[in-house]
Amino acid sequence: MGFFDFMTEEIAIDLGTANTLIIHLDKVVVDSPSIVARDRVSGKIIAVGREANMMQGKTHENIKTIRPLKDGVIADFDASEKMINMFIKNIPALKKKWFPPALRMVICIPSGITEVEMRAVRESAERVNGKEVYLIHEPMAAAIGIGLDIMQPKGNMIVDIGGGTTEIAVIALGGIVCDKSVKIAGDVFTNDIIYYMRTQHNLYVGESTAEAIKIEIGSATEDLKSPPDDKSIQGRDLLTGKPKQVHVSYREIAKALDKSILRVEDAVMETLSQTPPELAADIYNTGIYLAGGGSMLRGLDRRLSQKTDLPVYIAEDPLRAVVRGTGIALKNLERYKSILIK
Repeated sequence: MGFFDFMTEEIAIDLGTANTLIIHLDKVVVDSPSIVARDRVSGKIIAVGREANMMQGKTHENIKTIRPLKDGVIADFDASEKMINMFIKNIPALKKKWFPPALRMVICIPSGITEVEMRAVRESAERVNGKEVYLIHEPMAAAIGIGLDIMQPKGNMIVDIGGGTTEIAVIALGGIVCDKSVKIAGDVFTNDIIYYMRTQHNLYVGESTAEAIKIEIGSATEDLKSPPDDKSIQGRDLLTGKPKQVHVSYREIAKALDKSILRVEDAVMETLSQTPPELAADIYNTGIYLAGGGSMLRGLDRRLSQKTDLPVYIAEDPLRAVVRGTGIALKNLERYKSILIK
């Protein structure tokens, strides 16, 4: 075992619909969009991550950009495996090694995942030299990453809004007491914006533009305390076919996102209504914690707080809360053995 241990490298992976993050030796060594570009003729992968992301929406017929994960689970097995492989190969400390080391991995998965989808993740990991593979549920990882002590007999509520799914969970004693996973998250918000621009402004914008709108002027409510400036958006006019530009305010984006955010609110309310009374009492005192990229939407914390009458806190560095928690679980395998899925 000694020699094997010496040869083993430990990595924690947050395999997300929108971004993949990897921690090695307590540092985030990979933080890249989960996207690959494939050459249609040869079938070879020509770019992954940032590089592939820049190609999105700008490819010709021989290049195809693929997002191998959909709704938090692997949709394209081959592409996801190659993507993970290339990310791992690019870890600076592993590049220097003569031959690929055996890997001890903890990978986080959505809480609503099926057995089959779980096996897909595990097989992908084993194929890239994962000798010991553990899985951890996303809300769990987020809670650890936020810094909550999840082993206590105390209830904590986590809302993790990612790219493909929003995971809502009440956690106590190192387990998920009640949870809900809804497929309304960052990607849906982006599509809402595309649809809104199309119907209200006759402007056809691509995914990358819509994503930029969401980040720069996206909002969950129409009355922000410190609103962002209006943004000018370029796209294609659906009537004339010419490129054109329109000005959009955050209020319009709030309108565009309203229906989807309502569904997230409903899911939170439903989870609260299923929470056992003792834990509900805890949550009344501790409030709700938000993690994931979607939690950075302006005014979302206030809106959820008004809906639930509870304090709502956003994790610091919400994009990395999940991977940080996964990394902590990896470092303290013995302590978190009970919550990891072997």
